[in-house]
Amino acid sequence: MPFIYTRTVRFQDTDAAGVVYFANVLAMCHEAYEASLVASGINLKVFFSNPDRAIPIVHASVDFYRPMFPGDRLTIQLTPKQVAGDEFEITYQIFSESVAEKSASKALTKHVCIDAVNRTRKQLSEELMQWLKQF
Repeated sequence: MPFIYTRTVRFQDTDAAGVVYFANVLAMCHEAYEASLVASGINLKVFFSNPDRAIPIVHASVDFYRPMFPGDRLTIQLTPKQVAGDEFEITYQIFSESVAEKSASKALTKHVCIDAVNRTRKQLSEELMQWLKQF
């Protein structure tokens, strides 16, 4: 079952054409990712400033199906999946209520766990493994 995050598109999310700027879709997806971590009990301050581990995004992609406008209420469905002992990916489905809950966009991010000092791959933490198992 995916994690569900809702958000309203704000004017600042849009470009000169009045639709959501492409890069801001990834920012919204990252908001959903952070919300899912918090919902599972992970302290974001500790998670993102961990001196031992870092979890950089190594790949991101977005497909667009319909425009999203200021005031649109979005539902972002996030589904993470472990790919290897040191990596995972997250798929996102973005739905807009302005188009009868039809998919407006989909995105994918791939994350790798690394040692924060020497930048070599490192196994995912137990805390992150527990987060992944929820889905």
